Amino acid sequence: MKLPRRQFLRLGAGAAALPVFSRIAWAQTYPTRPVHWIVSFAAGGPNDIVARIVGQYLSDHLGQQFVIENRTGAGGNIGMQSVLSSAPDGYTIAFVGPNYAINPTLYEKLPFDFIRDSVPVAGIMRLANVMEVNPALPAKNVAEFIAYAKANPGKMNFASGGVGTSPHLSGELLKTMTGINLVHVPYRGTPPALADLLAGQVQMMFDNIPGSIGHIKTGKCARWASPRRNAWLRFQTCQPLAKPCRATR
Repeated sequence: MKLPRRQFLRLGAGAAALPVFSRIAWAQTYPTRPVHWIVSFAAGGPNDIVARIVGQYLSDHLGQQFVIENRTGAGGNIGMQSVLSSAPDGYTIAFVGPNYAINPTLYEKLPFDFIRDSVPVAGIMRLANVMEVNPALPAKNVAEFIAYAKANPGKMNFASGGVGTSPHLSGELLKTMTGINLVHVPYRGTPPALADLLAGQVQMMFDNIPGSIGHIKTGKCARWASPRRNAWLRFQTCQPLAKPCRATR
């Protein structure tokens, strides 16, 4: 059996999230046993949702189970460290997002070098972030939200799935662009952040669309049109790698 690279590449739709193998050493036949796919954020979040869909596809087509494991904390660093500390045999892989390009700028010391220690395999998805609020908030569009936040400086919170994630930086970008004062509240993934947003514990959050689309469709989270055009206020996620790299360790 040859390496099923084409089956991986069929899943590619950009490079905003990459499954990465820890210093991978391919055998002629792969896989011959279950593969553990580490997702560094909470179950039910956008990365987890996509990984489970793709993992089921791979299990069905390759004849071995792809087991999704959630290992949260430290903006995804805990999960990535567990992958890069595993045997370099291709049977422990990671679901990677923009946070691994962002984290070196936020953490003074990381226990790994993402570029040096990992090998990208294929792009899976390209997506945008959506700004969302609890419908009970006394603001009906982005302009009213900004005005309300300026009238209540430091009294409003925005949630994210963790420090260094693209939703976190989307919120910081909004603050910089508008001059509003919001307090960042990081969570160990999107689901607990969404739970507090729905409960009114936080006032706003950005999220990758796959993690929130269900709540938006049911009206639990308000979707807003931009004051300038009929579109959601979106911030495009950054891309973690400009080109593939090979591990040298």
